[in-house]
Amino acid sequence: MSRTPLLAGNWKMNLALDEAVQLAAAVVESCRGLAGREVMVAPAFLHIPAVARVLQGTSVLLAGQNMCWEKRGAFTGEVSGPMLKEAGASMVILGHSERRHVFGEDDELINRRLRGALACDLTPILCLGETLEEREADQIFEVLEGQLLRGLGGLDPEEANRVVLAYEPVWAIGTGRTAGPEQAREVHAFLRSVLADRFEKTLAESVRILYGGSVNPENIDSLMAEPDIDGALVGGAALKSESFDRIIHFAS
Repeated sequence: MSRTPLLAGNWKMNLALDEAVQLAAAVVESCRGLAGREVMVAPAFLHIPAVARVLQGTSVLLAGQNMCWEKRGAFTGEVSGPMLKEAGASMVILGHSERRHVFGEDDELINRRLRGALACDLTPILCLGETLEEREADQIFEVLEGQLLRGLGGLDPEEANRVVLAYEPVWAIGTGRTAGPEQAREVHAFLRSVLADRFEKTLAESVRILYGGSVNPENIDSLMAEPDIDGALVGGAALKSESFDRIIHFAS
């Protein structure tokens, strides 16, 4: 089954407003004439409206970096799905390792956010990943299966089919260390098998699974050559137009 590759740039808490606008314009230019893949950027919340104006009428997708499960209410510091949509976003990143390990978000909370995103017609990117300690204790698959099943808890097949997964080994994020293509392929294939067991094989074959964790211009081609890797969730390398341009133009 053909799955359209998705190259997603997570800008995290970086860039001044003018820098974000300039980078967005550079990404738009990089995507001119680009076919056979999708490109997405996720700026800081305050920068989304300005970036949305740059992306308007282009093929580049816009995402939030997190969202609340409720549409409105007394949730100080949160941003709702309708707010993201109104600002121009069509996707949202959920369960990123920094949300899990820095801010203490657990699978139950992430699942509430994910179901809230689907209810608002936003495409969620559900991030999964093991720590170095869990990897060294041979708990990789146990950890990932739990994160995946709890993250998708309560979803029917139609809803699950709208989710994008991102495997981001925590030990590889921002460290310069990357899971080798074979390691990543093994994990992606495992996640697909869990989806097939939980839902059905056709759904497992249609869901996109991205790789994240020190993705850069030097390793993107080898990662994307693996059949179960459907794109990349890129951090640091997405903050520079030259490196992100090379990533979105990976050799297919």
